[in-house]
Amino acid sequence: MSPVSDANDGSGPAAGGHGGHGGPPRHGGALPPESPHPPAGSRPPGSGEPPGGPQGPGVEPGGGEGRRRLAQAVWPPRVTRAQLIVALLLFGLGLGLAIQVRSTSENSALRGARQEDLVRILDELDDRTKRLEDEKGELSRHRTELESSSDQAEEARKQRKEKEGQLGVLAGTVAAEGPGIRMTIGDRAGNTDSDALLDAVQELRAAGAEAIQINGVRVVAGTYFSDSDGGVRVDGRKIGQPYRFEVIGKPQDLEPALNIPGGVIQTLKKEQATVSVRRSEKITVDALRSSKRPDYARSSSQ
Repeated sequence: MSPVSDANDGSGPAAGGHGGHGGPPRHGGALPPESPHPPAGSRPPGSGEPPGGPQGPGVEPGGGEGRRRLAQAVWPPRVTRAQLIVALLLFGLGLGLAIQVRSTSENSALRGARQEDLVRILDELDDRTKRLEDEKGELSRHRTELESSSDQAEEARKQRKEKEGQLGVLAGTVAAEGPGIRMTIGDRAGNTDSDALLDAVQELRAAGAEAIQINGVRVVAGTYFSDSDGGVRVDGRKIGQPYRFEVIGKPQDLEPALNIPGGVIQTLKKEQATVSVRRSEKITVDALRSSKRPDYARSSSQ
């Protein structure tokens, strides 16, 4: 029986291996090939750094550098000329819209008014328009009469006399009589001042008042109001409470003008004053003013 030869003596091929010289020794089967690179997250033996780099697990290297670059990109801001122009335009547009909204809210006193109040205001505006149209028609009629009259001088004198009477009523040099209203204002608290009376006069004039008298003082175009101790002065003459208005005009226009929302009567009542208005078919305004010849103004027709 022949002796068994050593498998590792190099004289022949190893058991279970392939032919060839200088091959590595094989023991019981093939070993897995070695990876040329270590797996991600591993560290070589003997290294003192933790997994994931020198900053510890879960922290990417170079994070501070990224934040620094981001900060440099954001600040200081780089604004181009076009962006600046657009920003200014948007600012101006926003400011204009804000002013418009505020103006609309401030001038919306009639927003909460009742339907009947709004209808009454519209009727008053229609009446004012009608009065202006009537005045225009009257002036056109006078012109036509002058142009078509055979005796233009006599027609001119007739119209002049009629006009003098109208101007005398407006100037307060002649007495007047006609339909209108009587308004009485009482104020124990003393909150009714010259401004309140002036507002009432202006509202009455806008509603078509042709002659106004307050406590025996004729109110004309040049009348002024001022405050005085315990009362109000009208053209320098002191008047006390209650303030009595005698107004000639169309009652259907005068009374609603005083009762509009936010108008004279509502404002006076807020100041704890009492106001009464009565219509009458016969109002007499007999307080007169002296006719004063102007110092400098002269008629252009002379």
